[in-house]
Amino acid sequence: VTDTAVAATDCIIVNHKSGGTLGSYNVQAHTIAAGSFKISVQNVSGGALSEALVLSFVVIKGAIT
Repeated sequence: VTDTAVAATDCIIVNHKSGGTLGSYNVQAHTIAAGSFKISVQNVSGGALSEALVLSFVVIKGAIT
């Protein structure tokens, strides 16, 4: 995700909002850097899924002191 409001010190929370089978996926933000971050989606259902997911995220501004 490219977002100029993101800093490397920020905390990103991402959720599976709708679409697909809720509870069948783990979603996580990682590789947070100035201006971008990545989101990983993992199928934990045990079956083959190919659904269109709707994800939501929030950026919590952080600092290192």
